[in-house]
Amino acid sequence: MNRFAIVLYFGACRGLSNEPYKPYSLPLRAESSRSANLEPAPLKKSLTLNESTRRKLFYSLLGSATCLNGVSLSAVAAEKGAKSRTEGYTVQKTKAEWSNMLSQVQFDVLRNGATERPGSSILVTEYRSGIFKCAGCANPLFSSSDKFNSRTGWPSFASALAGAEVDDAASNSLSFKSGLAGAELRCRNCGGHLGDVFNDGKIFVGTPAFVTGRRFCIDGSALVFSPSSGEKEPQDVRGDTSPPRPASDLPNFLKPPAIVPVSKAV
Repeated sequence: MNRFAIVLYFGACRGLSNEPYKPYSLPLRAESSRSANLEPAPLKKSLTLNESTRRKLFYSLLGSATCLNGVSLSAVAAEKGAKSRTEGYTVQKTKAEWSNMLSQVQFDVLRNGATERPGSSILVTEYRSGIFKCAGCANPLFSSSDKFNSRTGWPSFASALAGAEVDDAASNSLSFKSGLAGAELRCRNCGGHLGDVFNDGKIFVGTPAFVTGRRFCIDGSALVFSPSSGEKEPQDVRGDTSPPRPASDLPNFLKPPAIVPVSKAV
């Protein structure tokens, strides 16, 4: 989490406050007797954001402030000596074995704790009935009944199955309980990084997260979706698959001309 991300996050939180913003003005430096008599420029009139503007600012920065520059808060914690992603887990593989069986983005997320770009996984818009499993070991992690649209660009769930493991130390911290930071979520079977759980479910009114009070923000690349047997297309869907590009809705006269081969044009 770099300084810019922290500024974004606390700026979004401050948007919910009724305290007016007061611009900061640096005092003039007295370098001579003449400049010493100069007074600092008067502060401009304070700016006050209305409630609607504050809410829009908060929701727009919520997702990006917690996961910026491809590294999540939990990934930063892992760099500082958090629990190993290998020791103590049932599934044991070498780094080379994980690299051979996973795609590049799956390996970066599951084994290195990276964060995928928002909106880059096809599972963001997957709402069929089924189970979301770990892409590394097929361990059941989430039920489709707990999935909701958080509008953050990552698959989001209100709760997790027993196959998911929350970092106990982070979940008991004051920063997590106050909603300022998330706790890392891993696969209980192989230790793969899945994403983060946040204690901010109450702001998603009308969703299952409002009931549980938590939001499980998951990297789609760490998952594989297995539809229920009653679905028309029962094939598994890999989360590292990019979503289909939307069809162009431009009128015909604005669409670029078709390229005609020279042989046919003659």
